[in-house]
Amino acid sequence: MHFTSFLENGKLTIALTGEIDHHCAKAYIQIISAKIEAYMPEVCVLDFQDVTFVDSSGIAVVINALRNMAQIEGKLLLSGISPQPMRVFRASGIDKLVEIREAVS
Repeated sequence: MHFTSFLENGKLTIALTGEIDHHCAKAYIQIISAKIEAYMPEVCVLDFQDVTFVDSSGIAVVINALRNMAQIEGKLLLSGISPQPMRVFRASGIDKLVEIREAVS
């Protein structure tokens, strides 16, 4: 698990990497929650450009980030979604709750 984050003009971007599964999801949830609480952004972007795999634990990561942003009346955006994670997010209905921008091939 590796990630980078930066805040610019009220927008917090968190770039996730690798596989998001039950082995790392809890840590991602805690890190993302702490970043949102610390910076109180208007918009939080979870950048999935370097994520190669997502299972149901990845859905939990997104739902928790969505809840955290809702508590501060902010917006969550997912970007750089490759085909495999996109299939999981569409099957779960996440794409109906969160704005998603697919990766450009």
